Amino acid sequence: MSTWTATQLDGIDQAEELEVITLRHDGSPRRPVPIWVVRVGDDVIVRSYRGEGGGWYRHARDDGAGRVRVAGMDLAVTVAPVTDQEASEAIDAAYRAKYARYGDSYLKPMVAEAARAATLRLTPHVTTNYKEDK
Repeated sequence: MSTWTATQLDGIDQAEELEVITLRHDGSPRRPVPIWVVRVGDDVIVRSYRGEGGGWYRHARDDGAGRVRVAGMDLAVTVAPVTDQEASEAIDAAYRAKYARYGDSYLKPMVAEAARAATLRLTPHVTTNYKEDK
């Protein structure tokens, strides 16, 4: 397991969103999906707006890995569900602070129970089996 560098954390923290890329069964990359991202301490967190029904979320959760593009970086990541209630409250606060300007129509679903149940912690992954985009 690896940790984020200060430069990566700063770039992610300042980014409005990142693109998540998961793999198909044949190993080819799926279409990038833009999603909101928050930083809580040194943790990088994403949630599915559609809860557990989000396709990118299901693929990333099931694979335990993915790729993200953010702040000019293209990074392999491992993903792990976040189920801790205390962490969920800090994550909710981070979403509210970062995305308040979008109002309740977008923000409210991101701090609702469905999104809380579809929360992933991203960690940089040093090696990858992902094919390069062509």
